[in-house]
Amino acid sequence: MATEEHTAEGAEHAVDAAATHGDAMASHGADAAGHAADAPGMPQLDFSSWPNQIFWLIVTLIAIYFVLSRIALPRIAAVLAERAGTITNDVAAAEELKLKAVEAEKAYEKALADARAEAQAIAAEARAEVQKDVDAAIAKADAEIAARTAEAEVKISEIRDSAMVSVETVAKDTAGDIVAALGGEADAKAVNAAVEARLKGVS
Repeated sequence: MATEEHTAEGAEHAVDAAATHGDAMASHGADAAGHAADAPGMPQLDFSSWPNQIFWLIVTLIAIYFVLSRIALPRIAAVLAERAGTITNDVAAAEELKLKAVEAEKAYEKALADARAEAQAIAAEARAEVQKDVDAAIAKADAEIAARTAEAEVKISEIRDSAMVSVETVAKDTAGDIVAALGGEADAKAVNAAVEARLKGVS
């Protein structure tokens, strides 16, 4: 009987403890929910902090502007100016090289024209020299031909004269023989005169 009473008392104490702990947990949850409900949302959406946010935004933008204008932008400008100078120098160098190429082409064309003119002059001079030599050779050949022709004509004339003398002598002798063969007496003067007259008529 005493044991049952002791067990019943222990059970009552356990129930009371559980109830007390449950009430404490419920009270703690309610407090947490109340604090969560009272806590503000995102700071950016809190209208009460907007002036402060705008102020620091302006300060930050001004700081960024000064950093960019005093450090970054001058460096960028220097780099751009350097690149522009390099490009300008490259363009100027290219133009100079182009002008040199044009001058070199003109000099080459002039040298080529001069070479052609000189070659034509040399060829004309060579042709003139050759023509001069040819004319001299032709003149020499003509002179030699004329001399030989004159010499040949002299020889022919001598041969003709000698032949005529021989023919005249043979004709006179033949005529005298013919007259003598016919039984006549040949008159040397008459025969010579007749032969000479005949030969003059033939010649």
